[in-house]
This record gives sequence, structure tokens and C-alpha cells, in this order.
Amino acid sequence: MPNQLRLELFTPVHDDRPVFVSGSFNDWNPADEAFRMQPDGEGQYTFTFPADRSLPETVDYKYTKGGWDHVELSSAGEGVPNRTTGSRPHAEPDIVPHWRWFGQAFNPEFLPKQVGEDFHLPQLDTNRRVTVLLPHDYENNPDKRYPVLYMNDGQNLLGEGVGYGSWRVEEKMAMLASRRRHDLIIVTIDHGEAQRLQEYTVEKTRMAGRARGRDYLKFIRDTLKPTVDAKLRTLPDAEHTGIGGSSLGGLISVYAGLMHPDVFGRLMVFSPSLWISPKIYFDAIRFKAPVPMRVFVYGGAAESKYMVPNLERFKESLVKQQYGGNPIDMYLSIYPDGTHEEVHWSREFPRAVEWLFYGEHP
Repeated sequence: MPNQLRLELFTPVHDDRPVFVSGSFNDWNPADEAFRMQPDGEGQYTFTFPADRSLPETVDYKYTKGGWDHVELSSAGEGVPNRTTGSRPHAEPDIVPHWRWFGQAFNPEFLPKQVGEDFHLPQLDTNRRVTVLLPHDYENNPDKRYPVLYMNDGQNLLGEGVGYGSWRVEEKMAMLASRRRHDLIIVTIDHGEAQRLQEYTVEKTRMAGRARGRDYLKFIRDTLKPTVDAKLRTLPDAEHTGIGGSSLGGLISVYAGLMHPDVFGRLMVFSPSLWISPKIYFDAIRFKAPVPMRVFVYGGAAESKYMVPNLERFKESLVKQQYGGNPIDMYLSIYPDGTHEEVHWSREFPRAVEWLFYGEHP
């Protein structure tokens, strides 16, 4: 048991900036050399308050890397509240997943390289914009191969987005790069505008009419993925191939895993429109995974009164298949205040990537 208050910090971000602790005890000076933390292994830092330092009963503090333009952030690159702990002698463990970089939420040098082109979809007899995001250091590692994540609704994934906003996936990947979790090729596929509902469903419904989801998934499996695997240094097996999206894009991602588990072994499913396909629960119960799968599912309790119960029912249905086939590792993330919006899906994206492709616990 320490005889003074000791802060023990871990951060997965690797750079040369020193780490400081700031609080009311030093007038919130973000670069006070007297409160510079000591390195104690890779990503590990400690600071022990001097025995003669008078501290209030409750200590408010925050970590910086030398300034408020280098202050600690959440894993999604957002600001965090001040930390608090008691001043009694003890060791206080903390984690900082991300840091501001010269006032920005990410280092712009870590932004992935984007290449976009119009792609023909023979299964749907149409053309669609496809954009590939390569890790910022892809060209520096000519012998390295990468997992691939295919993502639906490309119009709302990059930059400012169209209509409903954006996940800003390129920025989130730059944030992940600061903690060496960026070794992933992302392929975004624009939706079909007026045909979106048809292309993201597999059952005929009153709303969608004829469903074209099977054809859309065949396009990814038979046309797009072989092209990506031929042109880029990918890891083509199901264990290293994922698909993801939100709402209807989440629904078709579920069906990608159920219908083509030999192709897609990693599913990123955000706020899926399960209500459109009630048969999906029975499909999940009968499903047997030919390879081990990982499924990250997110939903917000504020989206509707049915969202969370539907997700829990889906998880229960899918887990029942554990009695046959390979194991399915499914993580269900529920936010009480989550709404059906890009801002929440953007916030959840880094956690999902780390869990699906790096095995990190959210």
C-alpha cells in the first residue's frame, strides 16, 4: 500500500511527447515540470505526489502531453470530463486511449490514402461509387498483408457525408493509427439512392417490394472482393474479412454473415433494421458457422422502444447455434442515450474495429 497518492497511467498511443498531470494542485498548468510523469515501461507512466504536498480530500485532475492542445481524449477523439480521486494514500490506475494533436483530434499525417472510382455491378446492372481507404503507411510495408472491411452506405462514411451526416471513418482511422490499430483496408460502397431499401433487404416486403439484397451481396462476393484481393495486399480469408453498416446497412451486413459465412467472418452491425425482416431470428437460430466468427452489435436505447429488445433477441437466437458449428463471439454494446444518427455510429466505430480485428475489449 503506497504511503502517498500515486497515479498509474496506461496509454496505447505511442509518440515522443512527455506526459503531465494537471489539476487544482498546480493551478491547472498543463506542462508543469514538477508534475511530469515518469515512464515505467511502454505506454506506462507514474506520478507520486510528494508527501509534503497538501491535497484536498477530493483531487480533480487531467492528463496532458504538454498543453491543452495536447490534452487527453476519449477513444473516439472527443473531450472527457475532469478525473477525480480521493487524496488518501493509494494507487489510482487510469487509461487514456487518445490525445489531442496540436489542437486536432488526430494527426493528419495518419489519415488513410483514399482512392475512389465508379464500379460496375453486373448483378444489379448499375454503377456505384466505391472508395478504398489504405493505411497511411501501406506503401512503406510492401510485404505486409491486411484484413479488409467492406462498408455499406458509403455516402455517409467519409468527409462531411451526404444528407444525414458522416461517420468520418478516415478521421477515426487516423486516431486508431496513433495507437497502432490501423492495419485495415476499408472499402466503402455507395448505396443505390432510391434502390437502397431493395438492395439492403433479402425478403420481399410491402415497403421494399422486390428484394435485391442477395444480388448486392453476390456483387461483393463475386465481383468486388476478387478485384480488391487481386489488386491489393489483402488477407482474403473469412477470418480477416468483415462487412459493416448501420440501419438497413446493418441489416444487410447481418445477412452477409448468415448467407456467406465462408466469406465474411467479421460483422460490424450498428442499429440494424431487424423489424423489416422478422424471419431473421429463425435464420439465426438455424445458422451454423463454418469458421469462428466475431460480431459487434451496437444499438441506442433512445432509437425506439424496440431497438434493444430486438438486439437482445437476435443475440439470443444467434448464440443458440453454439450447439453446432464453430463458435460465434458476439459483443452487444447498448448506449442508453444513443439515437439513430451518424454521430453515435461514428463514436462507436473505433471500438468496433479494435474488438473485431485486434481482440481489444471495448
